[in-house]
Amino acid sequence: MNNRTLAGILARIGKSLTDRTPPAMVKIGQKADSFRILVGCLISSRTRDEVTEAACSRLFRRVKGPSDLLKLSLRQLEQEVYPVAFYRTKAKALKSLSADLIDRFNGQVPDTLEELLTLSGVGRKTANLTLILAFDGMGICVDTHVHRIANRWGYVETASPDQTEQALREKLPHKYWRSFNELLVGFGQTICKPISPLCSQCPVEKHCPHIGVGRHR
Repeated sequence: MNNRTLAGILARIGKSLTDRTPPAMVKIGQKADSFRILVGCLISSRTRDEVTEAACSRLFRRVKGPSDLLKLSLRQLEQEVYPVAFYRTKAKALKSLSADLIDRFNGQVPDTLEELLTLSGVGRKTANLTLILAFDGMGICVDTHVHRIANRWGYVETASPDQTEQALREKLPHKYWRSFNELLVGFGQTICKPISPLCSQCPVEKHCPHIGVGRHR
């Protein structure tokens, strides 16, 4: 698949998703500072949007910055973010992250990908999403949807999300970097599902080589 074909595909997907509610982190990012965006990105991992929004709403009523978060006991923090996926692990990660920000960055969230990746508990997906939402930076956020669909289309041939990100950085035009995740996540949740995708309802089905697709509807 070349970039001209990809441009047409992304335009069709965008039109098909016009009535869809924006993802939780996009809504949070519209009214939050960089710290709360970073925390929200960590909380949102492998968690449904409605659960993410509720947990962030509870937590941010008590927490405005890393020093506030460190004042909470681990048990209190777990209660605030429950029932997000892996809430105990995430509570510990948020504690370490907040201490890291205070110790090394004067309580401020760094605005480069390289520095974000040095923070405790922050992986490439979280770092890229924070860079995009908090600083309007250039990042490519790759989750399971982006990894699966980009390979299903044959746009990349990779074995992991990290490899997909690197391949997209070399191939994907810059104007799509910040929107690629939001488009493909919405598309992956509604049409291009991991198992038995809804190919009969897909607006770009004729352009898709269906790589790795077995049963579909």
